[in-house]
Amino acid sequence: MSRLDSLKQGQTALGVEFGSTRIKSVLIDANNFEVLASGSFEWDNQLVNGIWTYSLDDVWKGLQASYTDLKAEVKDKYDFKLSKIGQIGISAIMHGYLVFDQADKQLAEFRTWRNAITEQAAGELSKLFNFNIPQRWCIAHLYQAILNQEKSVSQIDFMTTLAGYVHWRLTGKKVTGIGDASGIFPIDSNSKDYDQKKLDQFSDLDGVEKQPWDIKRILPKVLLAGQNAGQLTKEGSLLIDPSGDLQDGSVFCPPEGDAGTGMVATNSVNQRSGNVSAGTSIFSMVVLEHPLKKVYPEVDVVSTPTGDDVAMIHANNATSDINAWMHLFEEFLVLAGKKLDKETVFRSLFFSALTDADADADAGNLLTYGYYSGENITGLKEGRPLLVRSPESKFTIANLMRAQILSVFGALKIGMDILKKEEVKIDRLTGHGGLFKTPRVAQQILADVLETPISVTENAAEGGAWGIAILAAYVDKASELSLAEYLKSKVFSASSTITIEPNYDDLPGTHKFMDRYQKGLDIEQAAIEHTEVD
Repeated sequence: MSRLDSLKQGQTALGVEFGSTRIKSVLIDANNFEVLASGSFEWDNQLVNGIWTYSLDDVWKGLQASYTDLKAEVKDKYDFKLSKIGQIGISAIMHGYLVFDQADKQLAEFRTWRNAITEQAAGELSKLFNFNIPQRWCIAHLYQAILNQEKSVSQIDFMTTLAGYVHWRLTGKKVTGIGDASGIFPIDSNSKDYDQKKLDQFSDLDGVEKQPWDIKRILPKVLLAGQNAGQLTKEGSLLIDPSGDLQDGSVFCPPEGDAGTGMVATNSVNQRSGNVSAGTSIFSMVVLEHPLKKVYPEVDVVSTPTGDDVAMIHANNATSDINAWMHLFEEFLVLAGKKLDKETVFRSLFFSALTDADADADAGNLLTYGYYSGENITGLKEGRPLLVRSPESKFTIANLMRAQILSVFGALKIGMDILKKEEVKIDRLTGHGGLFKTPRVAQQILADVLETPISVTENAAEGGAWGIAILAAYVDKASELSLAEYLKSKVFSASSTITIEPNYDDLPGTHKFMDRYQKGLDIEQAAIEHTEVD
């Protein structure tokens, strides 16, 4: 079947991912999973009154702009007006705090994963559950709001994630995928639902007992990959395409967080497989064969889209400072009267970071922290982007770029070293996300940092939007194949994968940088204490 025939017959799947800095829409052929068209919209969270947040108005503005781009590309490439889509899936950055009353009115600003403002709540809940509750999780935000005696708490009728919110508005269904749900409240891997014992423990807390709501009733219903999660309503179709061209009735898969869609996009849903996703934040996901022996504040236990336990290492800060440096170099080129497209600038600067180009393995004794916000793994409540060098440092563009990329993996390595101590076995670790778009560079440096082979598939740069499109297409096949079988035999059967081994000549220098990174955290702390942020 031709691509045009797939479009005409609606044998397509649309994936939309609300990432940290971009809302991306990807339309795939549901028969061969090829990308037919895509669209995007740039956005970013804002620090408002000390809270990292996004406006929900921008959610819909961005969705419509992204879809309009995609629709225009379909018209341009196939001379066809897009009006019918078979399946749709919504993915988004996980965690945070989105609460609504009985009239569906938003009760508080959307508090994103980036906020490190729930230390008391997260600590108390972790102790109560004997289970790590990170500060960014929804339940930590809810309990902190209770501890803070926020008046709106008693009015809560529904609490959800960004993916769950968008799905709800498009379908009318208050549900979410189990991977996304595992960042709301702990999951029982046997029942494939919220952990009932922990729900009861939470309900018995003094501040919670007094509330007029029941915790499980205000949470979205948990669904597994492959389940039908509702259909696009007429009102929902107009939220995506205000022109009225898009027909209602498209089937939805359960909404998922970016962690789950990253696992799908890298074929990493089996035990002993894992992936590293690098964007504004960075996290690794490793599917566990057995429970961890201890509870670690650096390691989250979450779920695959089918409900298996995953060890997640999540660091709040990744590529924001790299992007800032890239903008600086682009600005210089403009001043110099030169014009290079952004991709060329990125590729040129990234390639310089390799030691077989111009960089030193230890980045020339430079030290960088791309901390735009607090970092739980290194114990910092706030962030200050920082570059530190000594008079003897080799301050070159190549070393600067290498230091920036090494620094992206600094906090991640601390968590991954814990998994090594726990003897967690990993047969395959795959990188995906924008950081891996430039061939070889970040892949090689990550292999060196973790001292393990790193694979990248041909769809690595498509990221979660492609992953949630795959999950949407899977709804039609879930009765025939497990998700793991579907990915192996259908989606990735002919996929091209490149694997890079660690460069053992560079390991001493890489170790030196990582040692400098951990010892230099006092400098970052001092910068936080001595520079105020409005």
